[in-house]
Amino acid sequence: MSILNAVKLGVKALAGVIFDDTDTFTDVPSGVAYAQIVPLTDKEFSGFQKLIYEWAGIYMNATKKALVSGRLMKRLRHYNFSTFTQYFDLVKDGKNADEKQIMINLLTTNETYFFREPKHFDYLREKIKLRKQGETFRVWSAAASSGQEAYSVAMLLAEEMGFSGWEIIGSDISEHTLRIALGATYPIEQSAQIPEEYLKNYCLKGVNASEGKFCIRPEILRNVNFMRVNLNEEMPKNLGLFDVIFLRNVMIYFDRQTRQHVVERLAKFLKPMGNLVIGHAESLHGITDKLKALKPTIYAVRTDTESR
Repeated sequence: MSILNAVKLGVKALAGVIFDDTDTFTDVPSGVAYAQIVPLTDKEFSGFQKLIYEWAGIYMNATKKALVSGRLMKRLRHYNFSTFTQYFDLVKDGKNADEKQIMINLLTTNETYFFREPKHFDYLREKIKLRKQGETFRVWSAAASSGQEAYSVAMLLAEEMGFSGWEIIGSDISEHTLRIALGATYPIEQSAQIPEEYLKNYCLKGVNASEGKFCIRPEILRNVNFMRVNLNEEMPKNLGLFDVIFLRNVMIYFDRQTRQHVVERLAKFLKPMGNLVIGHAESLHGITDKLKALKPTIYAVRTDTESR
């Protein structure tokens, strides 16, 4: 475990904790000037728009210009570039695969948290009760980010099924967020998102050097695996089939054509009675005829005999 000397985490242990988010800042020594702000031109932004769409299928409209500028500015400073065009030429060069991945990491990191959209977990709990006995219950968190969704599902499965008979795959395009997911260690303030009983049973609180953090218990980690997957490219061959695929709050970044391609790729990995779960701000209306809506944001595989 990445947290040494961990102790069992309970809600009482968190009482009275004051969270300080200033530890990522430091005083600027006197006499040090702030770095010059480099403007991102419309032409340069258009170039980055096309690149991230080509590489990740993500469409960034004009409202994302400030985000692109802010997140890539640190890379300009790293290379001592004076324009975004210099950085664009660097990442577009096929010889700089590492920097390409860094750019993808910076521009595709999205907000995530534990037990987001509770109704989906209520549905999952009911689906588990109907599972086929003797068959491993498999879930794919297809836009796993830093792992909170995958571990939320894992805690629920452990609560309902114990520590065996289930498996979770988490995937993301960002290597940076996947490293966080693999570490399974989070700021302790995020523990407030987790139900009390799950905290007690499936989480460990850091002490000493790891104070202010918590991690997921080893019994959970044994059934959760992560891998890098670009949803805009061909899927890995060895994924197998899943009872549930979570694809939440990621399609809002795709255009219609990319949504269709991604959904139809993932639908091939659902078991005959499997479900695809999307975010509450998303819809598959008019996107595919391979799936049917069971309820808002939850879809099932359409059989050959059902009308399309």
